[in-house]
Formats: sequence, structure tokens, C-alpha cells
Amino acid sequence: MTKFRFAIAASLLPLACLAVPVAAHPPIAAEDAATNFELDRADILAMAGNFRVHFDMQESTRWDADYTPLEPKTSGGHEVVRVIEDTGRKIVLQHMLVVEMDGETFVIKHWRQDWEYEPAQVLVYSDRNTWEFEEVPERMRTGRWSQTVWQVDDSPRYGGWGQFETQAGIRRWRSNWTWRPLARRDAVRDPVYDRYYAINRHQNGPEGWIHWQDNTKMAPEGEELVPVVQEYVLNTYTRFDGYDVQAADDYWAATSGYWAAVRAEWDRVAEANGGIRITEEAQAGTVISARLLGIADEVQSGALAASEAIDEATSLIRQNTR
Repeated sequence: MTKFRFAIAASLLPLACLAVPVAAHPPIAAEDAATNFELDRADILAMAGNFRVHFDMQESTRWDADYTPLEPKTSGGHEVVRVIEDTGRKIVLQHMLVVEMDGETFVIKHWRQDWEYEPAQVLVYSDRNTWEFEEVPERMRTGRWSQTVWQVDDSPRYGGWGQFETQAGIRRWRSNWTWRPLARRDAVRDPVYDRYYAINRHQNGPEGWIHWQDNTKMAPEGEELVPVVQEYVLNTYTRFDGYDVQAADDYWAATSGYWAAVRAEWDRVAEANGGIRITEEAQAGTVISARLLGIADEVQSGALAASEAIDEATSLIRQNTR
């Protein structure tokens, strides 16, 4: 655990949230876990499909009197979500953006979410350029799911564990408190804060699902981390087929083998090193992200054989991780 995490645990968290996960997440009885298992799986699998997506971001409350919150920002697009692995206790969902411009359709490999049932550990963001395995308390494993989110090049972004619950007639999954690196929309501005401390929620509805993030943007101050501003992000996925869905499926059919090898290499590095360290850039994510995505495009076009693509990608990951 880094000096930053020790500092915030010793100073800010007892006041803000350290006691919250214990009260909000009591242990789940084994019989209740067994009863809810298939319901949980159905909720996760329901996030797959074809969607119109609306992203709504706003910095709502400043904790630093000298900071000026950003104006609210909205955007949107079309996103295909596919189940690429389902072993029962693990479900992997791959997101792909479909963009139409000047009569052409472009597919952009987007984020990935891995769901694992009753995990013993989760790969979490620890500090700048660093992800480490964190143990899930044993008494908090029964009936719970972890969600690990991966970036466009299948490098890690953040991870957490939580449970499905029903409140006010609405079923949702809610994470524990999680650390996250800056999203590109913030990183390119070189802001005073350099990470988020967040709670993550997923809820299904009759038209699709929502992903709600409650982010406290944190800044280093000496040996501590201090809160700067609160941000609320609501991503709404509404089922919609009125775009070139086939383009995403064609992309995945052509590149899925390549990306499976990339995922396997990231996993190997994490297991071998107890986590992953790789340098990130504001514009692109990891320093190898642009090339890993470019290789996939060359595989799809036929410019590069799959075996050559995998060799180059695995070499890039090995050379740039530590």
C-alpha cells in the first residue's frame, strides 16, 4: 500500500467513509446468496445488447474554496455490449463504440467489465501508474460480485466488490469505495486533482440500464490526499438498434483472438508481479494503448497476421510493465 493510501486512511477516511462499507454491506447468509445467484447473473447479462448511450457529467460541490467547478458536460453515442465469456461465476462484457462520420462507420474498442462471484481478491488502482491485488475480507465474500473495469487496450482501470440489493423497489449493484485514475476527459486538462475516490452503481430498467458514479476528485498535498470537488456521472444505456451494429460484430469477429491473447498477457503480468505498473499518458491512457489498438486495426484489415500481431502486442506489454 502506498504512502498516499496510508495518509488518507489515517486522516480523511475516518471522517468521510471508512465506517460506511461495514454498515452498508453486512455479511450475506449462504442461503440468501444461493437464492439470489441467478438473479444476480441475469442483471449482469442484461447489460449486454445494442444501445444509445448518454453521458452526463457534472462537478457539483467543491471542497476546495479556491477551485472553480467545471460546467456540466453531456455527450453520447452508440455502443454495442457483448458477452465474451460466461463460466457461471465469471461474466465478461466487452463494450464497443460505433461512430458514423462522413458516410463511414468506425468501431472503437471501448471499456470492458469483468464480473466475478465471491472473489478472494480484486485488482485495484493503488497509486499513479500502479495497480495491486487487494484481498476481499473473507466475511464479505459470500454472495458478492467483484467488478473489474479495463481500459480500451485491456490494461486495468479500477476494481471493486459489492452486492446486488433492492431498495425502494429497485434492484442494483453497489461497489465498495474504490480508487480510480483520471479519465481522459480530466487528464488532458492537467487538473490539480490526480485521482478519484468513488462508489459505483449499476441498475437495470425497462429501457436498458444506468451506470452511476459518485466521484470525489482528490489532489496530493504533501504526504496526504485532499478532496477538491465532487462529481456525479450518470451514463444511461437505452436499447436501440438503429445504427450499424454489424460493424461492431464484424470488428470483434476479426480481432477477438488477438484481444484474447492481449488479455491473457495482462493477466500473466499481474499474477507474476502481484499487480501491474505501467506509465500512463493523458491523451491515450497507457503509453502502449495507441499501438495495441492500431495492431487490432491491422489484423482486421488483413495487413498483419494474427500470430505477428500477438507477438508484437505481448512484447509491448512485457517491455513496458514492471
